[in-house]
Amino acid sequence: MLRFAPSPTGDMHIGNLRVAILNYLVAQQNNEQFLVRIEDTDVKRNIEGKDTEIMMLLEKFAVIHNSVFHQSEHLNLHQTLALRLLKEEKAFVCKCTDEELEADREEAKANRVAYRYSGRCQDLTQDDYVALKESGKPFVVRLKKPTSDIINHDVIKGDISTAPNEVDAFVILRTDGTPTYNFACACDDMLSNISFIIRGEDHLSNTPKQIHIKNVLGYENETKYAHLPIILNSDGKKMSKKDSASSLKWLFEEGFVPDAILNYLLLLGNAKVAPKEIFTLPEAIEWFDLTKISKSPAKFDMNKLRFINREHLKMMDDRQLSTLFGFADADIGKLAKLYLEEASTIKELETKILPIFRPKDFTGEWGEEMRVIADLIFDAPAFDEFDTFKTYIMKKSGFEGKKFFKPLRYLLTGAENGPETSDIYPLIKSYILEVAS
Repeated sequence: MLRFAPSPTGDMHIGNLRVAILNYLVAQQNNEQFLVRIEDTDVKRNIEGKDTEIMMLLEKFAVIHNSVFHQSEHLNLHQTLALRLLKEEKAFVCKCTDEELEADREEAKANRVAYRYSGRCQDLTQDDYVALKESGKPFVVRLKKPTSDIINHDVIKGDISTAPNEVDAFVILRTDGTPTYNFACACDDMLSNISFIIRGEDHLSNTPKQIHIKNVLGYENETKYAHLPIILNSDGKKMSKKDSASSLKWLFEEGFVPDAILNYLLLLGNAKVAPKEIFTLPEAIEWFDLTKISKSPAKFDMNKLRFINREHLKMMDDRQLSTLFGFADADIGKLAKLYLEEASTIKELETKILPIFRPKDFTGEWGEEMRVIADLIFDAPAFDEFDTFKTYIMKKSGFEGKKFFKPLRYLLTGAENGPETSDIYPLIKSYILEVAS
Protein backbone atom coordinates (compact mmCIF):
# COMPACT_ATOMS: atom_id res chain seq x y z
CA MET A 1 0.00 0.00 0.00
CA LEU A 2 1.24 3.50 -0.90
CA ARG A 3 -0.27 6.79 0.11
CA PHE A 4 -0.47 10.49 -0.60
CA ALA A 5 -1.13 12.53 2.53
CA PRO A 6 -1.86 16.20 1.75
CA SER A 7 -2.96 18.80 4.25
CA PRO A 8 -6.02 20.99 3.50
CA THR A 9 -4.27 24.11 4.77
CA GLY A 10 -3.37 25.82 1.48
CA ASP A 11 -3.19 25.58 -2.28
CA MET A 12 -1.67 22.44 -3.73
CA HIS A 13 1.76 23.08 -5.28
CA ILE A 14 4.01 21.21 -7.68
CA GLY A 15 5.96 19.57 -4.86
CA ASN A 16 2.73 18.02 -3.53
CA LEU A 17 1.72 16.93 -7.01
CA ARG A 18 5.10 15.38 -7.70
CA VAL A 19 4.77 13.26 -4.55
CA ALA A 20 1.22 12.22 -5.48
CA ILE A 21 2.23 11.23 -9.02
CA LEU A 22 5.24 9.19 -7.93
CA ASN A 23 3.30 7.32 -5.25
CA TYR A 24 0.54 6.51 -7.73
CA LEU A 25 3.06 5.53 -10.41
CA VAL A 26 5.01 3.17 -8.13
CA ALA A 27 1.74 1.67 -6.84
CA GLN A 28 0.77 0.93 -10.44
CA GLN A 29 4.16 -0.59 -11.19
CA ASN A 30 3.95 -2.87 -8.13
CA ASN A 31 0.24 -3.62 -8.54
CA GLU A 32 -0.46 -2.19 -5.08
CA GLN A 33 -3.28 -0.09 -3.65
CA PHE A 34 -3.00 3.71 -3.54
CA LEU A 35 -4.55 5.59 -0.62
CA VAL A 36 -5.27 9.31 -0.18
CA ARG A 37 -5.21 10.50 3.43
CA ILE A 38 -6.33 14.07 4.13
CA GLU A 39 -4.25 15.20 7.12
CA ASP A 40 -6.71 17.56 8.78
CA THR A 41 -5.82 17.22 12.47
CA ASP A 42 -4.46 20.79 12.62
CA VAL A 43 -7.97 22.22 12.88
CA LYS A 44 -6.92 25.87 13.25
CA ARG A 45 -5.08 25.85 9.89
CA ASN A 46 -7.61 23.86 7.85
CA ILE A 47 -9.28 25.77 5.03
CA GLU A 48 -12.82 24.77 4.17
CA GLY A 49 -13.13 23.17 0.76
CA LYS A 50 -9.41 22.51 0.27
CA ASP A 51 -9.89 18.77 0.72
CA THR A 52 -12.40 18.72 -2.15
CA GLU A 53 -10.05 20.86 -4.24
CA ILE A 54 -7.21 18.40 -3.67
CA MET A 55 -9.33 15.47 -4.82
CA MET A 56 -10.47 17.37 -7.92
CA LEU A 57 -6.86 18.16 -8.82
CA LEU A 58 -5.82 14.53 -8.47
CA GLU A 59 -8.67 13.58 -10.78
CA LYS A 60 -7.54 16.24 -13.24
CA PHE A 61 -4.12 14.57 -13.41
CA ALA A 62 -5.67 11.07 -13.65
CA VAL A 63 -4.12 10.08 -10.31
CA ILE A 64 -6.72 7.51 -9.29
CA HIS A 65 -7.04 6.41 -5.65
CA ASN A 66 -8.41 3.16 -4.25
CA SER A 67 -9.59 4.74 -1.01
CA VAL A 68 -9.63 8.07 0.81
CA PHE A 69 -10.19 9.18 4.40
CA HIS A 70 -9.71 12.17 6.69
CA GLN A 71 -7.14 11.72 9.45
CA SER A 72 -9.50 13.31 11.98
CA GLU A 73 -11.68 10.19 11.64
CA HIS A 74 -8.97 8.30 13.55
CA LEU A 75 -8.71 10.70 16.52
CA ASN A 76 -10.01 8.10 18.99
CA LEU A 77 -7.53 5.51 17.68
CA HIS A 78 -4.62 7.96 18.01
CA GLN A 79 -5.58 8.75 21.61
CA THR A 80 -6.04 5.06 22.46
CA LEU A 81 -2.57 4.21 21.14
CA ALA A 82 -1.01 7.11 23.05
CA LEU A 83 -2.67 5.95 26.29
CA ARG A 84 -1.41 2.43 25.64
CA LEU A 85 2.14 3.76 25.42
CA LEU A 86 1.59 5.62 28.71
CA LYS A 87 0.45 2.44 30.45
CA GLU A 88 3.42 0.54 29.04
CA GLU A 89 5.71 3.34 30.31
CA LYS A 90 7.02 3.96 26.81
CA ALA A 91 5.59 7.49 27.02
CA PHE A 92 5.16 9.93 29.88
CA VAL A 93 3.10 12.97 30.81
CA CYS A 94 4.88 16.31 30.72
CA LYS A 95 3.64 19.32 32.69
CA CYS A 96 6.44 21.69 31.69
CA THR A 97 5.15 25.19 31.14
CA ASP A 98 5.86 27.25 28.05
CA GLU A 99 8.08 29.47 30.16
CA GLU A 100 10.18 26.52 31.34
CA LEU A 101 10.56 25.16 27.83
CA GLU A 102 11.51 28.58 26.48
CA ALA A 103 14.12 28.97 29.22
CA ASP A 104 15.58 25.60 28.18
CA ARG A 105 15.75 26.75 24.56
CA GLU A 106 17.47 29.99 25.54
CA GLU A 107 20.01 28.10 27.64
CA ALA A 108 20.77 25.75 24.74
CA LYS A 109 21.13 28.74 22.45
CA ALA A 110 23.48 30.47 24.87
CA ASN A 111 25.60 27.32 25.10
CA ARG A 112 25.50 26.93 21.33
CA VAL A 113 24.09 23.43 21.48
CA ALA A 114 20.97 21.95 19.89
CA TYR A 115 17.89 22.16 22.09
CA ARG A 116 16.88 18.87 23.68
CA TYR A 117 14.05 18.18 26.11
CA SER A 118 15.38 18.39 29.68
CA GLY A 119 13.74 15.17 30.87
CA ARG A 120 12.44 16.84 34.04
CA CYS A 121 9.03 15.12 33.76
CA GLN A 122 10.20 11.72 32.60
CA ASP A 123 9.87 10.16 36.08
CA LEU A 124 6.28 11.22 36.67
CA THR A 125 4.19 8.23 37.66
CA GLN A 126 0.75 7.00 36.64
CA ASP A 127 -0.55 8.57 39.86
CA ASP A 128 0.90 11.92 38.76
CA TYR A 129 -0.96 11.52 35.48
CA VAL A 130 -4.28 10.88 37.27
CA ALA A 131 -3.67 13.83 39.58
CA LEU A 132 -2.91 16.09 36.64
CA LYS A 133 -6.14 15.09 34.91
CA GLU A 134 -8.14 15.81 38.05
CA SER A 135 -6.42 19.18 38.57
CA GLY A 136 -7.31 20.42 35.11
CA LYS A 137 -3.78 21.72 34.60
CA PRO A 138 -2.48 21.45 31.02
CA PHE A 139 -0.07 18.68 30.12
CA VAL A 140 1.19 16.87 27.03
CA VAL A 141 2.26 13.30 26.40
CA ARG A 142 5.84 12.71 25.28
CA LEU A 143 7.35 9.56 23.83
CA LYS A 144 10.53 8.39 25.52
CA LYS A 145 13.54 8.73 23.27
CA PRO A 146 14.94 5.57 21.69
CA THR A 147 17.76 3.65 23.31
CA SER A 148 19.64 2.99 20.07
CA ASP A 149 20.17 4.59 16.67
CA ILE A 150 17.21 4.69 14.29
CA ILE A 151 18.11 3.46 10.80
CA ASN A 152 16.20 4.63 7.75
CA HIS A 153 16.90 2.53 4.63
CA ASP A 154 16.19 5.22 2.05
CA VAL A 155 15.81 4.18 -1.59
CA ILE A 156 17.26 7.48 -2.86
CA LYS A 157 19.49 8.72 -0.03
CA GLY A 158 20.87 5.39 1.15
CA ASP A 159 21.01 4.33 4.82
CA ILE A 160 20.57 7.20 7.26
CA SER A 161 21.34 6.72 10.96
CA THR A 162 19.84 9.01 13.62
CA ALA A 163 21.12 9.02 17.20
CA PRO A 164 18.66 8.81 20.15
CA ASN A 165 19.42 12.37 21.28
CA GLU A 166 18.49 13.69 17.82
CA VAL A 167 15.15 11.91 17.99
CA ASP A 168 14.66 13.18 21.56
CA ALA A 169 11.58 12.76 23.77
CA PHE A 170 9.03 14.46 21.58
CA VAL A 171 5.34 15.30 22.09
CA ILE A 172 2.78 12.84 20.72
CA LEU A 173 -0.41 14.30 22.27
CA ARG A 174 -1.00 18.04 22.70
CA THR A 175 -2.65 19.70 25.70
CA ASP A 176 -6.04 19.47 23.96
CA GLY A 177 -5.67 15.73 23.44
CA THR A 178 -5.08 15.92 19.69
CA PRO A 179 -2.16 14.01 18.18
CA THR A 180 0.90 15.77 16.81
CA TYR A 181 1.74 15.41 13.13
CA ASN A 182 4.36 12.69 13.57
CA PHE A 183 2.24 10.57 15.87
CA ALA A 184 -0.93 10.74 13.77
CA CYS A 185 1.08 10.10 10.61
CA ALA A 186 2.95 7.09 11.99
CA CYS A 187 -0.19 5.58 13.53
CA ASP A 188 -2.16 5.91 10.30
CA ASP A 189 0.69 4.52 8.20
CA MET A 190 0.75 1.55 10.57
CA LEU A 191 -3.04 1.10 10.61
CA SER A 192 -3.19 1.28 6.79
CA ASN A 193 -0.15 -1.00 6.47
CA ILE A 194 1.69 1.49 4.24
CA SER A 195 4.66 -0.43 2.87
CA PHE A 196 6.39 2.33 0.87
CA ILE A 197 6.51 6.04 1.73
CA ILE A 198 7.61 8.45 -1.00
CA ARG A 199 7.77 12.12 0.00
CA GLY A 200 9.93 15.24 -0.10
CA GLU A 201 13.28 15.41 1.67
CA ASP A 202 11.88 18.11 3.98
CA HIS A 203 10.41 15.10 5.86
CA LEU A 204 13.82 13.56 6.54
CA SER A 205 13.78 14.82 10.14
CA ASN A 206 10.30 13.34 10.68
CA THR A 207 11.16 9.85 9.45
CA PRO A 208 13.24 8.62 12.45
CA LYS A 209 10.53 9.84 14.81
CA GLN A 210 7.86 7.99 12.87
CA ILE A 211 9.97 4.84 12.70
CA HIS A 212 10.48 5.09 16.47
CA ILE A 213 6.72 5.43 17.05
CA LYS A 214 5.99 2.32 15.00
CA ASN A 215 8.77 0.44 16.77
CA VAL A 216 7.43 1.14 20.26
CA LEU A 217 3.90 0.26 19.12
CA GLY A 218 5.24 -3.12 18.05
CA TYR A 219 4.74 -2.71 14.31
CA GLU A 220 7.02 -5.22 12.61
CA ASN A 221 6.13 -4.92 8.91
CA GLU A 222 8.88 -3.43 6.78
CA THR A 223 8.39 0.09 5.45
CA LYS A 224 10.55 1.44 2.63
CA TYR A 225 11.23 5.17 2.32
CA ALA A 226 12.23 7.45 -0.53
CA HIS A 227 12.84 11.15 0.09
CA LEU A 228 12.75 13.24 -3.08
CA PRO A 229 15.34 16.01 -3.56
CA ILE A 230 13.98 19.54 -3.38
CA ILE A 231 13.00 21.62 -6.40
CA LEU A 232 14.98 24.85 -6.85
CA ASN A 233 13.69 28.06 -8.43
CA SER A 234 15.47 30.02 -11.16
CA ASP A 235 17.66 31.70 -8.49
CA GLY A 236 18.88 28.33 -7.23
CA LYS A 237 16.90 28.60 -3.98
CA LYS A 238 14.33 26.15 -2.66
CA MET A 239 11.02 26.72 -4.41
CA SER A 240 8.43 28.21 -2.08
CA LYS A 241 4.91 29.61 -2.14
CA LYS A 242 6.43 32.96 -3.16
CA ASP A 243 7.37 31.42 -6.52
CA SER A 244 4.36 31.73 -8.83
CA ALA A 245 5.37 28.65 -10.82
CA SER A 246 5.10 26.47 -7.71
CA SER A 247 1.32 26.99 -7.66
CA LEU A 248 -0.83 24.63 -9.73
CA LYS A 249 -3.55 27.27 -9.77
CA TRP A 250 -1.12 29.76 -11.36
CA LEU A 251 0.11 27.19 -13.91
CA PHE A 252 -3.45 26.47 -14.98
CA GLU A 253 -4.24 30.19 -15.22
CA GLU A 254 -1.19 30.61 -17.46
CA GLY A 255 -2.46 27.87 -19.76
CA PHE A 256 -0.36 24.82 -18.93
CA VAL A 257 -2.15 21.49 -19.41
CA PRO A 258 -2.08 18.62 -16.87
CA ASP A 259 -0.26 16.14 -19.14
CA ALA A 260 2.56 18.62 -19.71
CA ILE A 261 2.95 19.50 -16.01
CA LEU A 262 2.98 15.80 -15.14
CA ASN A 263 5.49 15.05 -17.93
CA TYR A 264 7.80 17.81 -16.69
CA LEU A 265 7.64 16.76 -13.01
CA LEU A 266 8.53 13.17 -13.93
CA LEU A 267 11.52 14.43 -15.91
CA LEU A 268 12.93 16.28 -12.88
CA GLY A 269 15.90 14.23 -11.78
CA ASN A 270 15.11 11.63 -14.44
CA ALA A 271 16.07 13.29 -17.72
CA LYS A 272 18.95 10.86 -18.30
CA VAL A 273 16.78 7.82 -17.57
CA ALA A 274 13.69 8.72 -19.62
CA PRO A 275 13.73 7.01 -23.05
CA LYS A 276 12.11 10.10 -24.57
CA GLU A 277 11.37 13.64 -23.56
CA ILE A 278 7.64 13.78 -24.26
CA PHE A 279 5.45 11.11 -22.70
CA THR A 280 2.22 10.40 -20.84
CA LEU A 281 1.72 8.88 -17.39
CA PRO A 282 0.79 5.40 -18.73
CA GLU A 283 4.01 5.44 -20.77
CA ALA A 284 6.07 6.51 -17.74
CA ILE A 285 4.75 3.55 -15.74
CA GLU A 286 6.57 1.30 -18.21
CA TRP A 287 10.07 2.79 -17.72
CA PHE A 288 10.21 4.91 -14.56
CA ASP A 289 12.72 3.70 -11.95
CA LEU A 290 12.61 5.48 -8.60
CA THR A 291 16.02 4.09 -7.62
CA LYS A 292 17.64 5.99 -10.49
CA ILE A 293 16.29 9.42 -9.63
CA SER A 294 19.04 11.99 -9.09
CA LYS A 295 20.07 12.66 -5.48
CA SER A 296 20.75 16.31 -6.34
CA PRO A 297 18.13 19.09 -6.21
CA ALA A 298 16.26 19.64 -9.47
CA LYS A 299 16.05 23.15 -10.91
CA PHE A 300 12.70 24.31 -12.23
CA ASP A 301 13.05 25.47 -15.84
CA MET A 302 10.08 27.44 -17.14
CA ASN A 303 11.33 27.38 -20.73
CA LYS A 304 11.51 23.59 -20.57
CA LEU A 305 7.97 23.41 -19.25
CA ARG A 306 6.79 25.73 -22.02
CA PHE A 307 8.42 23.48 -24.64
CA ILE A 308 6.82 20.36 -23.15
CA ASN A 309 3.45 22.11 -22.95
CA ARG A 310 3.65 23.04 -26.63
CA GLU A 311 4.41 19.44 -27.57
CA HIS A 312 1.45 18.15 -25.58
CA LEU A 313 -0.85 20.70 -27.21
CA LYS A 314 0.36 19.41 -30.57
CA MET A 315 -0.48 15.85 -29.48
CA MET A 316 -3.95 16.76 -28.23
CA ASP A 317 -7.02 15.63 -30.15
CA ASP A 318 -8.09 18.48 -32.44
CA ARG A 319 -11.69 18.55 -31.26
CA GLN A 320 -10.67 18.36 -27.60
CA LEU A 321 -8.25 21.24 -28.11
CA SER A 322 -11.00 23.34 -29.67
CA THR A 323 -13.12 23.01 -26.52
CA LEU A 324 -10.52 25.05 -24.65
CA PHE A 325 -11.58 28.02 -26.79
CA GLY A 326 -15.34 27.44 -26.57
CA PHE A 327 -15.76 25.26 -29.70
CA ALA A 328 -16.39 21.60 -30.46
CA ASP A 329 -14.84 21.58 -33.91
CA ALA A 330 -11.72 19.72 -35.00
CA ASP A 331 -10.96 22.49 -37.52
CA ILE A 332 -10.59 25.02 -34.70
CA GLY A 333 -8.21 22.62 -32.97
CA LYS A 334 -6.17 22.44 -36.19
CA LEU A 335 -6.31 26.24 -36.37
CA ALA A 336 -4.87 26.51 -32.84
CA LYS A 337 -2.04 24.16 -33.77
CA LEU A 338 -1.05 26.49 -36.63
CA TYR A 339 -0.19 29.06 -33.97
CA LEU A 340 1.97 26.72 -31.88
CA GLU A 341 5.03 27.97 -33.73
CA GLU A 342 4.63 31.23 -31.80
CA ALA A 343 2.63 30.16 -28.72
CA SER A 344 3.26 27.60 -25.98
CA THR A 345 0.25 27.82 -23.68
CA ILE A 346 -3.53 27.92 -23.88
CA LYS A 347 -3.43 31.50 -22.62
CA GLU A 348 -1.10 32.52 -25.46
CA LEU A 349 -3.21 30.63 -28.00
CA GLU A 350 -6.30 32.49 -26.81
CA THR A 351 -4.66 35.77 -27.81
CA LYS A 352 -4.33 34.33 -31.34
CA ILE A 353 -7.61 32.42 -31.75
CA LEU A 354 -10.20 34.59 -30.02
CA PRO A 355 -9.47 37.80 -32.05
CA ILE A 356 -10.31 35.85 -35.22
CA PHE A 357 -13.93 35.57 -34.07
CA ARG A 358 -14.31 39.00 -32.45
CA PRO A 359 -15.76 42.04 -34.27
CA LYS A 360 -13.04 43.69 -36.33
CA ASP A 361 -11.79 47.25 -36.12
CA PHE A 362 -12.54 49.11 -39.36
CA THR A 363 -11.06 52.42 -38.20
CA GLY A 364 -7.39 51.60 -38.76
CA GLU A 365 -5.02 52.11 -41.68
CA TRP A 366 -6.68 49.41 -43.79
CA GLY A 367 -10.21 49.96 -42.48
CA GLU A 368 -11.69 51.13 -45.77
CA GLU A 369 -10.33 48.16 -47.73
CA MET A 370 -11.41 45.78 -44.96
CA ARG A 371 -14.98 47.10 -45.23
CA VAL A 372 -15.04 46.56 -48.98
CA ILE A 373 -13.70 42.99 -48.64
CA ALA A 374 -16.15 42.23 -45.81
CA ASP A 375 -19.13 43.37 -47.89
CA LEU A 376 -17.95 41.21 -50.79
CA ILE A 377 -17.61 38.17 -48.50
CA PHE A 378 -21.17 38.62 -47.27
CA ASP A 379 -22.47 38.56 -50.83
CA ALA A 380 -20.09 35.86 -52.14
CA PRO A 381 -20.89 32.17 -52.61
CA ALA A 382 -19.12 29.61 -50.41
CA PHE A 383 -15.63 28.62 -51.52
CA ASP A 384 -13.85 25.48 -50.37
CA GLU A 385 -10.44 26.46 -51.70
CA PHE A 386 -8.54 29.55 -50.63
CA ASP A 387 -7.20 30.26 -54.11
CA THR A 388 -10.72 30.35 -55.53
CA PHE A 389 -11.89 32.58 -52.68
CA LYS A 390 -8.87 34.88 -53.09
CA THR A 391 -9.30 35.20 -56.87
CA TYR A 392 -12.98 36.04 -56.50
CA ILE A 393 -12.47 38.75 -53.84
CA MET A 394 -9.45 40.21 -55.61
CA LYS A 395 -11.34 40.47 -58.90
CA LYS A 396 -14.48 42.01 -57.31
CA SER A 397 -12.53 44.50 -55.17
CA GLY A 398 -9.91 45.48 -57.70
CA PHE A 399 -7.33 45.40 -54.89
CA GLU A 400 -3.87 43.96 -55.51
CA GLY A 401 -0.64 43.29 -53.63
CA LYS A 402 -0.32 44.80 -50.16
CA LYS A 403 -3.60 46.66 -50.59
CA PHE A 404 -5.35 43.31 -50.86
CA PHE A 405 -3.39 40.95 -48.61
CA LYS A 406 -2.92 43.32 -45.64
CA PRO A 407 -6.62 44.13 -45.13
CA LEU A 408 -7.57 40.52 -45.85
CA ARG A 409 -5.25 39.26 -43.11
CA TYR A 410 -6.56 41.84 -40.62
CA LEU A 411 -10.12 40.88 -41.52
CA LEU A 412 -9.60 37.14 -41.19
CA THR A 413 -7.25 37.07 -38.18
CA GLY A 414 -7.40 40.43 -36.42
CA ALA A 415 -3.61 40.56 -36.50
CA GLU A 416 -0.83 41.82 -38.77
CA ASN A 417 1.27 38.65 -38.64
CA GLY A 418 0.76 34.96 -38.20
CA PRO A 419 0.43 31.71 -40.18
CA GLU A 420 -0.23 31.84 -43.91
CA THR A 421 -3.75 33.04 -44.69
CA SER A 422 -4.03 30.18 -47.16
CA ASP A 423 -3.56 27.75 -44.24
CA ILE A 424 -6.03 29.57 -42.00
CA TYR A 425 -8.90 29.97 -44.49
CA PRO A 426 -9.87 26.26 -44.87
CA LEU A 427 -10.21 26.01 -41.09
CA ILE A 428 -12.44 29.08 -40.62
CA LYS A 429 -14.47 29.00 -43.85
CA SER A 430 -17.50 27.62 -41.98
CA TYR A 431 -17.42 30.74 -39.79
CA ILE A 432 -16.47 33.21 -42.52
CA LEU A 433 -19.48 35.51 -42.04
CA GLU A 434 -18.81 35.75 -38.30
CA VAL A 435 -15.07 36.23 -38.87
CA ALA A 436 -15.51 39.01 -41.43
CA SER A 437 -17.82 41.12 -39.31
